[in-house]
Amino acid sequence: MKKQWMFWALAFLITLSAAYYQRITGPTYPRKGTLINNNTILKYKLTRSSDTGKDLNIKIPITNNTKGFLFYKRYNTSDDFTVIEMKNQKDTLIAAMPSQPPAGKLYYTIRLKPEGQNNWATEKPVVVRFKGTVPAWVLIPHIFFMFLAMFFSNFTGLLALGKRNKQMKYAVITLAITIIGGLFLGPVVQKYAFGELWTGVPFGWDLTDNKLLIGFIGWLVAVFANYKKERRGWFIFAAILTLIVYSIPHSMFGSQLDYNSGVIKQG
Repeated sequence: MKKQWMFWALAFLITLSAAYYQRITGPTYPRKGTLINNNTILKYKLTRSSDTGKDLNIKIPITNNTKGFLFYKRYNTSDDFTVIEMKNQKDTLIAAMPSQPPAGKLYYTIRLKPEGQNNWATEKPVVVRFKGTVPAWVLIPHIFFMFLAMFFSNFTGLLALGKRNKQMKYAVITLAITIIGGLFLGPVVQKYAFGELWTGVPFGWDLTDNKLLIGFIGWLVAVFANYKKERRGWFIFAAILTLIVYSIPHSMFGSQLDYNSGVIKQG
């Protein structure tokens, strides 16, 4: 037990760093930016993920009488842009885009013209994906167990590197938590969000599902490889593999509605 607390602490720091990385990357997290409006720096967030069944309000903070227009169209279609003049409500420009079916996407951008200026400022285009509402009772445990699995993965890998005892015990815990959070709760989340339980191999190429599958197989192999004889290299391999899996931004190459066929595709 001597100095084992250092392994716990390091595993926690690695997991916390991974959680933060996941929070700021990926195609569904809000795009943050700043704009200079009447010599004032204003911060804004542009939504890239929204629930179906309700309009999506886009909001941009402004000062004085800045004008703004919202341009949007369905993603990957030949549609013309729909243009909406944004309304000024208490120093905030607001415009609404219509809800889309699960996995449907809208491509949008905003043009602003500050008071007293002749030039329009066009913000970088954004793609927002719509999904079904996922109940908190399944989403929160799913997220919790997935990061808990990574925590024990890191801890087991560190134990193996340090040639400490109980590597097998914590490897089994890692595998069990991965099964609960990923293979049980993950498909339920997917079902609520996009109407499908599993869109990874062998049914599709959804990267999020396939990342989970790779991580699960890695720990399954590591546990069986150490069943009769200690082969700590497999624990280190599985831990590194898990780190690589978690370094890939969440929801990248995920489900996407093909508006022409009406079929949800992956990638």
